[in-house]
Amino acid sequence: MERNVFIRSCLSVAAMLSFPFHVLARKFAVDKGFKVDAGKDRRNKSLSLFEGDTFYCKVSTKDTDGGIYVFESTRIRNGGPSHHYHFEQDEWWYVLQGEFLFKVGEEMYHAKAGDSIFGPRMIPHSFAKIGEGEARLLMFFQPAGKMEECFRKISEGITKNMTEAEQDRFREEHGFKRVGPPIDHFKKW
Repeated sequence: MERNVFIRSCLSVAAMLSFPFHVLARKFAVDKGFKVDAGKDRRNKSLSLFEGDTFYCKVSTKDTDGGIYVFESTRIRNGGPSHHYHFEQDEWWYVLQGEFLFKVGEEMYHAKAGDSIFGPRMIPHSFAKIGEGEARLLMFFQPAGKMEECFRKISEGITKNMTEAEQDRFREEHGFKRVGPPIDHFKKW
């Protein structure tokens, strides 16, 4: 009998030692839920980027200790970012309003309100708003990386007078690399 108790005790200790304690040690900047109203920003300070696009933070990098970053992008002008990939972030887009073209890897997708697209890390991707009027995307980065910091700095104008090479270094310092031009949204897919 004593041998069985000893073996069970050893197995219990081994199971406890293999538990990922970093999960328990994870700290969050917030200790309760919160609400962000429609058309509002988590910190009451939206970001203006890319010639008129507005980003409204919904879940900040600081809220999740870097776990996720979620924002709503309101776009007026057609087009979108250069083809790029993230070193460590998966990206997910949910179309709230309007229409977009997405390129993820070699696949092209036409997305409208209610559609979602997933872009895994290290896979080149880009998107472009198409059509008339306002369009809105909910965008999600996991883990958050330095994307929120990157967008804040762009909104503050840090890249405005940078050369292309300096902008590429800036991108890489924030966890992503440009690998091609934006989607030509006038081309028929």
